[in-house]
Amino acid sequence: MTLPSRLRAVLIGGSIAATLDILFAITYAATNGLTPLKLLQTVASGLLGNAAFDGGVPAAMLGLAGHFGMSYLWATLFMAAASRLPQLVVKPAVAGPIFGILVFFTMRLIVLPLSAFPFPIVFRPLSWGLDLLSHMFFFGLPIAFMAAKALRAERRP
Repeated sequence: MTLPSRLRAVLIGGSIAATLDILFAITYAATNGLTPLKLLQTVASGLLGNAAFDGGVPAAMLGLAGHFGMSYLWATLFMAAASRLPQLVVKPAVAGPIFGILVFFTMRLIVLPLSAFPFPIVFRPLSWGLDLLSHMFFFGLPIAFMAAKALRAERRP
């Protein structure tokens, strides 16, 4: 049994986006002396608050699962929007980075402040600039390209 093309696009695009984004975050964090465990606990702190930092590996795995879950949610939202606005997938190389910008600012300005994330949201030029680029190209592009591929396949006779 094969998955429907839209679901497959969400799962593949979301997985690629989540993997590239978290690998970027781990790499960038490492240049600042932060271990992958601590970074993933920081992600989990959106759900657990400061308790995430006492949760060891299970909290880090929760952070990783949450990161992938959010990626699938964003991929689903893009697919739903692209289904109604086909111009989003006519040029996925344009729509993907724009979508990445939307995701970046929504996460920073709405989702994180409403979560249990225990740190102030700051925009330090180098870190937020690199994170924005990561969301544009490592996150938005794979999701947009997979959605475009799925929707083009549906439109073929």
